Amino acid sequence: MLERIEASSAEPVARRVFREVRNAIVTMAFQPGQALSEQEIATRLGVSRQPVREAFIKLSEAGLVTIRPQRGTFIVKISMKQVFDARFVREAVELAVVRRACAEMPAGGIAGLRANLDAQRDAAGSLDPVRFMDLDEAFHRGIAMGVGCDYAWRVVEETKAQMDRVRYLSVPHATPVDRLIAQHQAVVDWIAARDADRAEAAMRLHLREILTSLPELAERFPDFFERDAAVPLPGPQMS
Repeated sequence: MLERIEASSAEPVARRVFREVRNAIVTMAFQPGQALSEQEIATRLGVSRQPVREAFIKLSEAGLVTIRPQRGTFIVKISMKQVFDARFVREAVELAVVRRACAEMPAGGIAGLRANLDAQRDAAGSLDPVRFMDLDEAFHRGIAMGVGCDYAWRVVEETKAQMDRVRYLSVPHATPVDRLIAQHQAVVDWIAARDADRAEAAMRLHLREILTSLPELAERFPDFFERDAAVPLPGPQMS
């Protein structure tokens, strides 16, 4: 769940603590509504309480925890509105990236994406959802990095924490992995064919998959979701 932090790294301790705790929240190892103990996390990571305190502040700014004076630090529930907002931003960025990939992705980059797909199939066959999600992340990052869209990917990373929590819930609870792999395959095939319109359509379909799984997940895990008053649960028509 949390990996002990080695003192030999030059990276600031607070940044590594932030990354470890954020990953535990996103992968649902720490669950919505759960209280976080500053001392417990410091002990498990092998660090002092100060970098944990700093990490909690950054996690609060990222909208993943809430710090309540005299009460403690708690993981926030998944906000439906924030999921919708993050998906909107991610779609806008990644559709632009995939169009650029159709024009600029080199053959080596396409080969790398196909190798990633093979690894996804292996992960699906071995029923390893965490490895699959890591490969899914690498797939999308690979498209952006493969055409020099590093900043675009950083924007996506900064906005998708709420989406990622839903994604980890949806696999395998709501979204068949084979469906996601088929959608990835379509994106790569259209990039290889240099067909920007079809690649964009394939990526749009893939990124809207989360809207299909949301109602089932919210019903199955009601304690994990914040029912935003202004945001109705999405229905199948939104997929």
